[in-house]
Amino acid sequence: MLKAFRYRLYPTKAQQTTIDKALENLRWVYNKTLAVRKNAWEQEKKSISLFKTNKLLTQWKREHPELKDVFSQVLQDAQVRVDLAFKAFFRRVKSGEKKVGYPRFKGYRRYDSLTYTQFGFKLEGDVLSLAKIGDVKVKLHRSLVGKIRRVTLRRASTGKIYVSFISEVESEPVPFKDGAVVGVDVGLKSFATLSNGEKIENPRFYREEEHELTKAQRKLSSEKKGFNKWFRKLKVVQRVHERISNKRSDFIHQESRKLVNRFGVIAFENLNVKGMQQNHTLAKSIGDAGWGMFINATRSKAEEAGSKVVLVNPNGTTQICSRCGLIVKKELRERTHNCKCGLVIDRDLNSAINIMRLGLQSLGYPTLEAHALQGWE
Repeated sequence: MLKAFRYRLYPTKAQQTTIDKALENLRWVYNKTLAVRKNAWEQEKKSISLFKTNKLLTQWKREHPELKDVFSQVLQDAQVRVDLAFKAFFRRVKSGEKKVGYPRFKGYRRYDSLTYTQFGFKLEGDVLSLAKIGDVKVKLHRSLVGKIRRVTLRRASTGKIYVSFISEVESEPVPFKDGAVVGVDVGLKSFATLSNGEKIENPRFYREEEHELTKAQRKLSSEKKGFNKWFRKLKVVQRVHERISNKRSDFIHQESRKLVNRFGVIAFENLNVKGMQQNHTLAKSIGDAGWGMFINATRSKAEEAGSKVVLVNPNGTTQICSRCGLIVKKELRERTHNCKCGLVIDRDLNSAINIMRLGLQSLGYPTLEAHALQGWE
């Protein structure tokens, strides 16, 4: 199986300049390849394959010697990305999606990663040797296991460089962690409510930093765009965004790890987070919570931990009584589930129990009384 490992790189100033120049050359190759394919279709109704664009690359390298400063497979990967963008576009057209998203040209500093697909890299201790770049120090904060198959350098908006290794590790069968079952209802008041009654508090990282971000953005808007002072203040804004992102990522990875260590079956609602963010009143809070990232992180960890993650239909999980099955209509502001059968519990807990029940049903488990399973009277 393939596994990703991400670390911070510490290039010298000369290496940083080399990486920045390489990214600009790759941006040129990406845009040139996109233009060739776009013009061929618009003018001659001809579709140019990836193989044909690879042949053009040889000619471009003769005309633009600076392209030779980038490793050949890294240059080819830029053309692969154009090919993948077109394939995704045609797939969306075929499926009848409203927003098909035609591949777009990359603006200045909008091409932020380069990939060594097979060769040109070697890791020895805490030094990563990269063809055409040199030996770069890497901070290995955790052990890297398996055979490295692919290396990607990514430049963050703050200018920091990170490296991702795709490593092939031996896949050992992990026994299913049977018995411990939980339903998880994600929300805004609490980040998540578990069907056993536990709650994970919502840290609201964006809200916590919003004042600092507003102050930095106000100072940025007072400067003329493109000047040195503007770039310096832009970096301050980017650092605040990076700090928020890092805090959220760390929190989500820690909480998802706790879940997969404890439970064998973890059930979530199959939420359309993008659709929910169309509600402009809640969009900022939903984005701040990072529900999609939380579910994905839990899924990626579950396989290794011997757990299973199931996604259930979210329709009615809040309104249905988890004890008797009666529909109890509630407004968003109503935080308590109060049913005629006598059940009075937190609405998010009621929802979490329903999610757990649906998750078990989707796995073919015998239908059990949800409250009995969780120890509720």
